[in-house]
Amino acid sequence: MKAVWNDTIIAESDDTVVVEGNHYFPIGSVKPGLLKPSSRTSVCPWKGTATYFTIQAGGAENPDAVWQYESPKEAAANIKGRVAFWKGVTVA
Repeated sequence: MKAVWNDTIIAESDDTVVVEGNHYFPIGSVKPGLLKPSSRTSVCPWKGTATYFTIQAGGAENPDAVWQYESPKEAAANIKGRVAFWKGVTVA
């Protein structure tokens, strides 16, 4: 699987976990230097609190386009250490 935005491969891995239709990539599969921490958070009742990142690629930014659950609840333990994408990021 590849996550691509602005003609740039953001992450690539054969080891993704699909939850609610989203592919969660190992954080180590993200290309270095493309993500900047964001102040945005959101809460899922069964996964926990998500933190976000802004993608910086090809001279452009995609704010809050990547999220992770740093300390997921037990029901979502399989996505710990993983990130997912949205906001125009193509995952295929």
